Amino acid sequence: MTISFRIDRILGDRPFAEVGDPVLAVDDVGRGLLAVAGTHVAVAGVHEFGSTAPVGVYGTADLACRALLHARYPVHAMAFHPRLPLLAVGTGDYDGGYFFEGELLLLDLETGSATSLIEDGLGRQVLGLEWLSKQELRVLMAPPDDWQDKDAWREGHVAVVHRPNWRAVPPRSITGYDLAGPRVAAPRTDRREDACQTVSGLSTTWDPRRNVRAVEELSDGRIVATLDGVQLESWLPSGRRQWVVRDDDGGGRDIVIAADERSAWVGLVRPPWDERAQAVVRLALQDGAQLDHLTPSSSVSVVRCADGLPALAPAGRNGERSRLRIRRGSRIYFLETVSTKAGQQPGPGEAWLAAADLGAIPVAERPREPRGAEVNQLSPYSWKPGETHFAGPGVETADGDLIYAGTVYHGHGLQPGGSFVVRRAVARQQPTWVFRTDRKATDLDHDTETVYVTYDDGEIVGLDLRDGNVLWRRHLAVAGVPVVATALTVAEPGRLLIGTIDGRLLDCSTV
Repeated sequence: MTISFRIDRILGDRPFAEVGDPVLAVDDVGRGLLAVAGTHVAVAGVHEFGSTAPVGVYGTADLACRALLHARYPVHAMAFHPRLPLLAVGTGDYDGGYFFEGELLLLDLETGSATSLIEDGLGRQVLGLEWLSKQELRVLMAPPDDWQDKDAWREGHVAVVHRPNWRAVPPRSITGYDLAGPRVAAPRTDRREDACQTVSGLSTTWDPRRNVRAVEELSDGRIVATLDGVQLESWLPSGRRQWVVRDDDGGGRDIVIAADERSAWVGLVRPPWDERAQAVVRLALQDGAQLDHLTPSSSVSVVRCADGLPALAPAGRNGERSRLRIRRGSRIYFLETVSTKAGQQPGPGEAWLAAADLGAIPVAERPREPRGAEVNQLSPYSWKPGETHFAGPGVETADGDLIYAGTVYHGHGLQPGGSFVVRRAVARQQPTWVFRTDRKATDLDHDTETVYVTYDDGEIVGLDLRDGNVLWRRHLAVAGVPVVATALTVAEPGRLLIGTIDGRLLDCSTV
């Protein structure tokens, strides 16, 4: 099926959008380039989709992004090759136990491809890089670990790696022998202030926006969104931001617009280390003023139900793995761990798809947790015996089926084919259809014919609502630069609102 996918409007666009909050900036005056590394953050703020440290390369004349990579670890060093269109990037972090892990990456500025060069699986935390010539790269590294090494946090090792043609260096071809070198002082210098000054000197309009988690449209054309550090913001049809409610903690996550469109319920995010209870607030859509505040007894998702009213769906105690978020449901769906069920013998700790009837909670009390309401255990959450399925975003169709995304648990992480989107009738364990892929879904929604799914590698897939067959698939890009979608809402058939990892809101159409 051939479609036309078009980005009609971009909200939240600005220079250096791709990197968020800068931590390091390195220029190449001769070529008019600036490399900027951003803060290492969890995608969508609470580790739903892993973590990343963006590195963008910009032209200093027009501030257009020329190349982009997302590193697994925080970035500590960058250096432009003196002749070739290459940027060396050094990353790394302490694993919390013994090891200083990291990568030496080589970004090709012409192709946009990035190569990880260190052979060892754990790699090395790279703290400094300097090109001594077109063939020699000086690499400063933390020690491999801090076991019985009190100076490991102040010292490191330096090596000079020689390659005749750095553009032809194979992946993982730099060995431990190449990186062997003397012990030297290795101070961990914070260059954030310098990076911010560099970026501010080129643009006064840059803004470190990150991770849109939800986006919705009002009937008057305004668009509201939640993101890192922002409980809620409102954009006018003109493209100007009307107001913003900032948040020093995690920011907002779920949005449910009230039927009269005068207010919105927003579920807030707490960082994993924060022991305070999650909060749910109601904000006025005229100016963002807080009208109400709830403190649920446990983690919840704020969902818009089929009757248009908000509800609080239990999100479990296992973080994002148990957070089943079903929009437009005729019931409040969630996962429940059970040990027995009438007529069946589920194993200890088995997850079941459960639901509470909306009628059990008086309208005047919505949203509130469905405590005390009768809970129906509908079917085992995993339709394959022996498989453990983690939860994800989903919707209820007009005929009462559920379509949701998830992943299959594996001790070594997500495996090929371990990510799925499924359509199932709630009363039947076996699904109507299953679509499998290798990447984790970030969000999904559907219209009358198509299920739209976004993934953590930037791909968008359109699936046939009836049978799950792939209608089309493509990777999202803004001005030719790849970007990852983290939030998706169907505003109307063929029109999508997409929030991105770099804080932009895309108004898109499909034909």
